Amino acid sequence: MDLAAIIGVVVALIIVFVVQILEGGTPGSILLLPAMLLVFGGAFFAAMAGGVLKDALGIGNLLKKAFLAKVTPPNELVDSVVKLAERARREGLLALEDAVKTVEHPFLKRGLQLAIDGTDPEELHDILHAEIAAKKKADKAGMKILENMGGYAPTVGIIGTVMGLVHVLENLDKPETLGHSIAAAFVATLWGVLSANVIFLPLAARLTRLSGIEVDEMELVIDGVLAIQAGSNPRLVAQKLRSLLPPDAAKAAEAAAATKKAA
Repeated sequence: MDLAAIIGVVVALIIVFVVQILEGGTPGSILLLPAMLLVFGGAFFAAMAGGVLKDALGIGNLLKKAFLAKVTPPNELVDSVVKLAERARREGLLALEDAVKTVEHPFLKRGLQLAIDGTDPEELHDILHAEIAAKKKADKAGMKILENMGGYAPTVGIIGTVMGLVHVLENLDKPETLGHSIAAAFVATLWGVLSANVIFLPLAARLTRLSGIEVDEMELVIDGVLAIQAGSNPRLVAQKLRSLLPPDAAKAAEAAAATKKAA
């Protein structure tokens, strides 16, 4: 599990509360339920109004993925494909039918099964690329709701502040409560800006990054499966797939392969 989102959001919120304490305030003074309910609830339902119900109902899965997603090291995926290529070269493509059952990567599993079933290489290429295109559309639609929440939250916070100031003006005959009421009114704006820039927009950017990583993996898998289906030399398969990796990952994969070969 990649902890970047959890660490980033939690530490950012901790910093906000620490600064609040250092400035002489208390965490409770900004943890006001009405303001938080208005900002989080208002932003969510405003974003729902701008999309379709299916996207809004999937917010739980989106947040789960954003915080708990597991990022597979690309060199591990290359090693898996190369091992399959070695076995297919040695025993034939049909020998992979048992190996497919142990493959954990779902896209690789589907691609191998299509190849074993005798799917034409061009059809295999088109089917898998169509799946990538569908994934991109689904990911974009899912991320849009978080982006919209990040856009609506500050404005909803301002609405909360205006509502609070209206309440202040209604109680001008009680000067002893004005300071507290004015401060409370601005908490909604605080949570609007804070939630947008510390939670919603960063998580949307995180999901965009995760989607890009997953698409890169899928592209790599397609090249690997087509090479296996064609009976390519495993060494050439390894070189081709490593060329698709980022420079640092490619170097790590080459170093790991060299160490394994020397052993």
